[in-house]
Amino acid sequence: MKKILTILFISTTILVAVEASAQEAANTELKSFINHSFSYFPRIKEVENTVITAKQKVDLSGINTPTVDGNATYRFVEPKIQVPIGGAEFQFAPIHNLDGNVSANYLLYDFGRIKANVEKAKTELKYAEHNVLYAKFQLASQVTNIYYNIIYLQHAISIQDSVLSFLGDNKTFIENKYKNGDALKIDVLNIQTQIDAEENRKVDLQNNLQKQQNLLGYTTGKKETEGNTFDFEIPMKDVASALADAQASNPDFALAKDKVKQAESDVAIAKLGTKPSINVGAATGLKNGYVPAVNEIKFNYNAGVALKIPIYEGGKTKKQAQLSQTLVKQNELAIATLSSTYKKDLEQALTDLLSNLRRIHNTQGQIEAAKYATSLAATRFKNGVGTNLELTNASTNLQRAELTKLQYQYQLCLAKVEMARLMGYQYW
Repeated sequence: MKKILTILFISTTILVAVEASAQEAANTELKSFINHSFSYFPRIKEVENTVITAKQKVDLSGINTPTVDGNATYRFVEPKIQVPIGGAEFQFAPIHNLDGNVSANYLLYDFGRIKANVEKAKTELKYAEHNVLYAKFQLASQVTNIYYNIIYLQHAISIQDSVLSFLGDNKTFIENKYKNGDALKIDVLNIQTQIDAEENRKVDLQNNLQKQQNLLGYTTGKKETEGNTFDFEIPMKDVASALADAQASNPDFALAKDKVKQAESDVAIAKLGTKPSINVGAATGLKNGYVPAVNEIKFNYNAGVALKIPIYEGGKTKKQAQLSQTLVKQNELAIATLSSTYKKDLEQALTDLLSNLRRIHNTQGQIEAAKYATSLAATRFKNGVGTNLELTNASTNLQRAELTKLQYQYQLCLAKVEMARLMGYQYW
């Protein structure tokens, strides 16, 4: 129990210390890379175009202007419609029916349909805008990870260079001893084998570095960086506060809330399915068929009001409204699921952050001990009281300790980047 309380106390102390020292800024170069990627990476342009499309839909859904059409018809009717009157055949309709007119129609009142569709289009516009923000968050996180991957690999290569430099000096010393008869050929071969192995590790690191630079070029159009420290800092918070920030600022939650509003708009539109509509219309043109001179083409016009009342549609509107209401509930449950997932992810990121802080502190003593052991082994070897194996083992231990610390610093940085992404922190 005392051990658990001690761990909790240390974790809290570290968290408070980090919170006190954290600055709400990324370095200038990283910000430049991220903002340049927003105008360079094609995916951002693609999602930004959806905003333009959504705006056009809003404009389109609110249009209620008269429609004007030009119409021309010809109908051949047989048999001839005629009746004998006064000893003569009286024709009531022409055989060749001609009608040409211009008609206009206007929706006078729709009981809220247009307004409901405009509101739905607005929710789709808001969703498109939040989707752009989401894409930028994802891209910013990707660029940031690449940026610090490059810094990590550059430092790892520097450590590898120091190892190779040490081994090179050691090889020269052993070769001189071999010439003087104080060392064996196997000693020279062993050191060369170790150098070859370390060279291969360096090649692997350089290969990974080149790949990361290629990725940076792919996302930003630039490959060269000047940064050399894990300087990413964010204001630290506990899980509850971080989750509250995520719910307020992370575009994932904004998109989920937009889906709820879209479903609510569908409910409103579905409920209007049984409402009537009132239209006015007018037409004017030329046609024949007017008694008594049915073949004579005459000017005509008409105007009127039409009321359309849905009477029976088999309960389709009610079922559509129920379906839309179910989708509202489903999207509300999705927000609850998202909150649970984000709480888990924030706990994991915070755990990684605190763990790596403790690991970095612990590795400092290991590095100091490894440096002393390497120096002692080198002195013993030069004085002939130590072996080359002792020296190379000490060097390997120092390399491992330095790489371990570098890895913990790198993992700590990535944990901060992940915390920033989850909390919806726009550090660029």
